[in-house]
Amino acid sequence: MPETEISAGGIVYWREAGELRIQLIRDRYGRISYAKGKREPGETVEQTALREIKEETGVNGRIKELIDIIAYTYRHPAYGAVNKEVHYYLVEYQSGELKPQLEEIRSVDWYSPAEALEKQMKFGYDNNDFILEKALVMLGVQL
Repeated sequence: MPETEISAGGIVYWREAGELRIQLIRDRYGRISYAKGKREPGETVEQTALREIKEETGVNGRIKELIDIIAYTYRHPAYGAVNKEVHYYLVEYQSGELKPQLEEIRSVDWYSPAEALEKQMKFGYDNNDFILEKALVMLGVQL
């Protein structure tokens, strides 16, 4: 029976004076992504998402709703096949200043929806494209 691993994170956004900004990270491999990480014992998936966002980017957020779940299988050297689920939430920025957790990620910044989508399409992981697209639609952005 394959191991199961649950991770969670989200697309963090804020609006100020009618301007929408989207948070993106550059991961340790130099790829565009979203803050996320593994669930710890005793945590809900939602708690995991908010903790990982805070740890990796320095900001606090409030979950608005689930965007989607990506599920795939990968091969772990010790455990063999691992079924992985990544739960992505739409997360509204609440407080804090951007500060990348350099042990985990290279950088974090805010982008306009168009900039975020362009960066994701050029430098992101293919299986994350639809997560950002879906989040932007949920936020009322015309694609």
